[in-house]
Amino acid sequence: MFDLTFTVDAQGTTTPLTLAIDQAVIAGWTGRDPVARDKHIAELEAIGIARPVSTPIYYRVSARRLTQDNSIEVCGHHSSGEVEFVLIGWQGRTFVGLGSDHTDRKVESYNITVSKQMCDKPLASVLWELEDVIGHWDQLVLRAHAWISGKRELYQEGTLDEILPVEDLLRQGFEDGKLPDGCAMFGGTFAAKGGIRAADRFEYELEDPVLKRSLRHAYDVIILPVRG
Repeated sequence: MFDLTFTVDAQGTTTPLTLAIDQAVIAGWTGRDPVARDKHIAELEAIGIARPVSTPIYYRVSARRLTQDNSIEVCGHHSSGEVEFVLIGWQGRTFVGLGSDHTDRKVESYNITVSKQMCDKPLASVLWELEDVIGHWDQLVLRAHAWISGKRELYQEGTLDEILPVEDLLRQGFEDGKLPDGCAMFGGTFAAKGGIRAADRFEYELEDPVLKRSLRHAYDVIILPVRG
């Protein structure tokens, strides 16, 4: 268990909140549309990653992989980010955050669970109350830009009506359909525009077009040499 300090934005009122996080879960293959979901599965199969044994599927990683830093270090040039909403349970409340499920794609080709553990998972420092956005949840927009060879490119974009509803994700992944206190769950993502690829910098956001606000974060990817 370790502490992360966030700012809770409750429609204009901001409050600091320190949460003790002891579980991190990565929900995968959470697409609401089976055609779009299968497209993402096929995208991963094209780079050698096996189909999941179930959809959705819930991978566990060390909570220590969660970070709010502005840079991460990875081994080699085989990793990439994925923009995702994050749900965090705390004392009967559920918060909405923003994260990147940065993953080592080379390792993912032979063991997905291990690949998820290989890389830090950067989080934005601001949270929303789920109850403030659940009424227009499907209108929220996830978007990511990647800096590749000095050029900023739109990497992912979509609305949350493409991902399973919150209640379905919680019902299928947790006892009694409730997120435990201190658990952070990444909720899934969209296919990358132009295919999965590494980047020097990853910028991403969760936009609320109804309440006119966004969660944002960005991080640089520092490549460590692989010596053997």
